[in-house]
Amino acid sequence: MGDVAMTVPVLRALVLQYPDVKITVVSRPFFQPFFDGIPNVNFFGVDLNKRHKGFLGLLRLFSDLRKLDIHFVADLHNVLRSKVIRTLFTLSGKKVAATDKGRTEKKALVSLTNKVFTPVKPMVDRHLDTFKQLGFSVDLMNPKFPEKVNLSEEIISITENKNQNWIGIAPFAQYESKVYPLDLMQEVIDELAENKSYKIFLFGGGDNEIQLLNQLQNQHDNVIVLAGKLQFKQELEVISNLDVMLSMDSGNSHIAAMLGVKVITLWGATHPFAGFKPFNQPDDFCITSDRNKFPLLPTSIYGNKKVEGYEDVMRTISPETIVEKIKKS
Repeated sequence: MGDVAMTVPVLRALVLQYPDVKITVVSRPFFQPFFDGIPNVNFFGVDLNKRHKGFLGLLRLFSDLRKLDIHFVADLHNVLRSKVIRTLFTLSGKKVAATDKGRTEKKALVSLTNKVFTPVKPMVDRHLDTFKQLGFSVDLMNPKFPEKVNLSEEIISITENKNQNWIGIAPFAQYESKVYPLDLMQEVIDELAENKSYKIFLFGGGDNEIQLLNQLQNQHDNVIVLAGKLQFKQELEVISNLDVMLSMDSGNSHIAAMLGVKVITLWGATHPFAGFKPFNQPDDFCITSDRNKFPLLPTSIYGNKKVEGYEDVMRTISPETIVEKIKKS
């Protein structure tokens, strides 16, 4: 989800700077709301369960896309499926470029021996390079963001009208090594909730996360669990109205960033040096675990690699540090 969200600011800038260009985004149907409202951007939903499943499905996908009279192909994902599609377009005479994900540099960053602790090129900049190869130089110095969405009555029945500072908190991530300890997150929420000028919205998904979010809500009347109450597109509309989002290194951080919301992120086994810092956010909005105590950090690019003795690195981030950063944001 985060990978897709990071393409949004680039595509928005491209169509604004090249108004005669028409873009077709090819991705899973779930992500279509990311691109709603961007001029000259259409969405093609890939059916990986039926029509476009397997190798024969990729051939059908290529056949479907050829009918759209495509002139250029930008492979922003650079995985096996997209490589097959771009190769077929190359063979058909189309100009093709693919995003270099910097796998070698990232491997050196997370190496447990001979670590090269230096920032690698951000993914957004890598996508800019891809479009430059196709002849489109895109400037992201002064990015444009969508207007805040006017919330529907259905959403307002849950959120109420906005007369406080709205703080979003997304406390979960795909991997445990990227999740701030819930007992400490409880302290963050409890302290923020004491300020009645704040309204706090908790984001997540699935029965288990909803149960944990209900515990974190802790009967505070200005803390609302949104998980399970809204459709995905409606959640995006609420996020667009936030004053700040607190997130792990996860998709929610990139969603908030693509909507122009301030994003404070917490980093455990991963690190913003890997190129996944949320778009257009200041460096000090990334709160990282203590490398003096845990010098092998980062130990993973995506958080899926475990290192013995590094299970509790995020406990070096104090709740007080997080609350103070939110208050000053």
